[in-house]
Amino acid sequence: MSTAATGAGPQDAARAYVPAADSHAGRVILVTGASDGIGQALALALARQGATVALLGKQQRKLTRTYDRIVAAGGPQPALLPFNLETAAAPEYEALAQALEREFGRLDGLAHVAGILGDLSPVEQYDVPTWCKVLHVNLTAAFITTRTLLPLLRRSQDASIVFTSSTVGRTGRAYWGAYAVAKFGVEGLMQVLAHELSGTTRIRVNSVNPGPTRTAMRRQAYPAEDPATLPEPAAVLAPYLYLLGPASAGVNGLAVDCRPA
Repeated sequence: MSTAATGAGPQDAARAYVPAADSHAGRVILVTGASDGIGQALALALARQGATVALLGKQQRKLTRTYDRIVAAGGPQPALLPFNLETAAAPEYEALAQALEREFGRLDGLAHVAGILGDLSPVEQYDVPTWCKVLHVNLTAAFITTRTLLPLLRRSQDASIVFTSSTVGRTGRAYWGAYAVAKFGVEGLMQVLAHELSGTTRIRVNSVNPGPTRTAMRRQAYPAEDPATLPEPAAVLAPYLYLLGPASAGVNGLAVDCRPA
C-alpha cells in the first residue's frame, strides 16, 4: 500500500480538488449507479472534464436521461449499460466485460456508487432476505464487478478504482444493520485490494465517504429531515474526481471523507 494512504495531505488535496479543463480527457471510466444521485452527478462531471463514461444502472429509462444530458452538453458519447446488480449472474458479468472490451479495449477508472439502504432496524429483528440483498448489492456485487473488470483495468497506464463508503461503515451505529456492515466490508475490500495491487500493477484503489447528501437514499433513511439543509450530490464530487484522475497518481489505500470529521 502506498505511503500516501496514511498522510493528511491527500485527504486535504482530495477535498479541495478543483479539476482543470479536460483533466480527465481520454480516460474511460465506468460509474455504477449512474441513473441518479451521486452516481449521475459524477457521470455528468466526468464527461464535462472530457472522460468517456460507461453508465451502469438498473433502469434503462433513467440511465438514458443521464446519457442524453451528457450528449446535450457536448461531452464524449457515453456507453449505456443497463445492469441489475441484485440479480446478475456470471454470464451477465462476462457479457459486461466483453462489451467494454469491444467498445474501449481498456478501463481507466471504476467508480462504485450504486447501493441500497435496506431496513433501519435492530439486528435482532432484521429481515434475513433483506440482509442478504443489501450485502449482495452493496458489497458482493462490487467485488464481482471489480474482479470481472480487473483485466481491463490492467490495460490502462493509470487506472483507479473508487469505492463509495459511509460514515456508518467506519464507525458502527445502532439500527443501520446490513447497510453499515456492507460498508465496513467495502472498506475492507478496498484495503485488501489496494495492498494486493500495490507495486505490481498501475491500479490504485481508494474509497470515498460522501457524508450526508441530498439523495433519494438519504430521504429514505431520514424522511423528516429538511433536504435543503444537505449538500447536493454535485457538491461532494471533488474527492471522486481527484481519485479518478491523474492528479492523485500514487495515492493508494486512502479512505477519504468529503468533509472533515
